[in-house]
Amino acid sequence: MTSPVSELIELLSLERLEDNLFRGQSRDIGTKYVFGGQVLGQALSAAQATLNEPRSAHSLHAYFLRAGNIDAPIVYDVDRSRDGGSFSVRRVTAIQHGQPIFVFAASFQKDEPGSEHQLSMPAVPQPEDVEPASAVPPEVMAKLPTKIQRWLTRQGPFEFRHVYPRDELSPPKRPPYQQVWFRLAEKVDDAPELHRALLAYASDFYLLGTATFPHGISYYQPDVQMASLDHAMWFHRTFRADDWLLYSIDSPSATGARGLARGMIYDRHGHLVASTAQEGLIRINTDGRRHPISDTAAAATPAPGSE
Repeated sequence: MTSPVSELIELLSLERLEDNLFRGQSRDIGTKYVFGGQVLGQALSAAQATLNEPRSAHSLHAYFLRAGNIDAPIVYDVDRSRDGGSFSVRRVTAIQHGQPIFVFAASFQKDEPGSEHQLSMPAVPQPEDVEPASAVPPEVMAKLPTKIQRWLTRQGPFEFRHVYPRDELSPPKRPPYQQVWFRLAEKVDDAPELHRALLAYASDFYLLGTATFPHGISYYQPDVQMASLDHAMWFHRTFRADDWLLYSIDSPSATGARGLARGMIYDRHGHLVASTAQEGLIRINTDGRRHPISDTAAAATPAPGSE
């Protein structure tokens, strides 16, 4: 039987149709639409595949335009915007059924030395000292929608351990920050571009959900609608996605039915390896029904503490 990690690596390994055209499959992980992290990871994989020489992704910026269909493949059209002496830029459009669902730009740089500094990692327990999440009681699980049941019972490719767990089914109000240890569940190849694509995939978990903390709401509630609107990421240092990483997230603002969240990702030795930012839709529907989001976002992800 194929493991969840092998399935994810296969998902990020795109079929090349032309020099700058790729096709990726979609995976149903219990979300209503294509998971935003999947599109991020696949778009980065497509961009990396068009580089003519070794250069490392140092930043990416993306907008989710339309909801992605889980049952259909996604075509990635790469524009080789620039290849300079030190930097390369790629723009990627993700297309389904003839329409763009996602646009993405990434910049790559030749490795070179320079001055360094970073913010220190928060003082938190080591991952071995943090308990894995408890299973949802069967009587509670039976009352949840089928899609959410599938999400909560699936064995995903990443292991997550929350330093300060929150009950997403009955969320309390608390300050808008959290720390989550995570790692890929199996060891994989050393290729840095693979680990960057894996981290791009994982970076969409738990980010926007932090903006719900002060309001005592979560995606699981039937009157709450959430979806990613954009996503930015910066890669600072080398890392391995199959070693423990700490995702330290805060949300500085929520207004106008949108929430902003920021994240810093550290390895277990305290090195800041990546930073993220995301704004997303957070809409509370007074009529108790979810409004369609096909014209506003490409992913709605019922991950605990995420979208």
